[in-house]
Amino acid sequence: MSNNKVQIFDTTLRDGEQVPGCKLNTKQKLIIAEQLDLLGVDIIEAGFPVSSPGDFTSVNEIAKVVKNATVCGLTRAVENDIKVAAEALKHAVRPRIHTGIGTSDSHIKYKFNSTQEKVIERGVAAVKYAKSFVEDVEFYAEDAGRTDNEFLARVCEAMIKAGATVLNIPDTTGYCLPEEYGAKIKYLKENVKGIDNVVISCHCHNDLGLATANSIAGAINGARQIECTINGIGERAGNTSLEEVVMIMKQHPYLSLNTDINTKLLYESSQMVSHHMGMVVQPNKAIVGANAFAHSSGIHQDGVIKNRETYEIIDPAEVGVTESAIVLTARSGRAALAYRAKKVGYELTKLQLDDVYKEFLNFADHKKEVLDDDIHLIMKNSNIAAAAVV
Repeated sequence: MSNNKVQIFDTTLRDGEQVPGCKLNTKQKLIIAEQLDLLGVDIIEAGFPVSSPGDFTSVNEIAKVVKNATVCGLTRAVENDIKVAAEALKHAVRPRIHTGIGTSDSHIKYKFNSTQEKVIERGVAAVKYAKSFVEDVEFYAEDAGRTDNEFLARVCEAMIKAGATVLNIPDTTGYCLPEEYGAKIKYLKENVKGIDNVVISCHCHNDLGLATANSIAGAINGARQIECTINGIGERAGNTSLEEVVMIMKQHPYLSLNTDINTKLLYESSQMVSHHMGMVVQPNKAIVGANAFAHSSGIHQDGVIKNRETYEIIDPAEVGVTESAIVLTARSGRAALAYRAKKVGYELTKLQLDDVYKEFLNFADHKKEVLDDDIHLIMKNSNIAAAAVV
């Protein structure tokens, strides 16, 4: 693997499915898993096998159909969890067990009523047991974002010695600032013996709207796996958005970070997940939202019509969107009206456009959006429809 490649670990089917009301059946999970494999993700976290018979079945079936990606099952640092996950993954071409334990003072004291040393012991035992089933073992230090860096380094070093191949450093509560999270990854890179022999992974939540920024900060500082979901779905405010981190790395070549994602399938994948999970993508969602490439301001429309790059840093085709949308509203200018009118068959002279624009504004003041059928009515009302048809 290139040292500049960032592996994409998709947890749409595990962390993403934890959103209330978004339960998927096995058939739906298989459809999404095959799409993720086609999209080019490196690892698919298929579920939490011990959590229910249905989840076990889904992970087992996904392991059978995925041909390219690693298939991963989540566990706690509990022997039975790990044993069940191994059984669910037995048909996978590339199986991975993802096990771990909380490492912050809050988790150690209130969740486990334990000590730092005992937590390390449990983590080591879990990694060693998982290693007896599969070669590829990822360890997560839950709430690493609020874990003291010195202790976190001790945890990581112990897990590397136990056989972990990937170290997941989650900002479980979405608390970290990008500079803080990046510095945490940098600290581990510089202070953990054997760290260059494993992959550091970012798993960031979006409670403060910083999941994507934190993940990119982690990658800049040496992480080479980002854990994310389609549309950024997940617990509470969600997870890092796959489409966002992928396009950030693609649009900023000076970062020297890349992925194997086929970006032309991003919009299609987004729509598929939205449909099966019953979660509408917010219109202003970056990359895949309905308004991501839509323009309604007259100034913006004029600029985009003259040169798309004036107001768009991404070619819509790069993410699977057919074209930019010029949306006619009362804020639109003459250039946008002429552009849309031509699309539906009217080639207007400057004088005709001036007349039609007055009628358009009267019409637009009473509608949120002027549609193609409305343009025909506006032309008719302007008494130039027949002469202007091309």
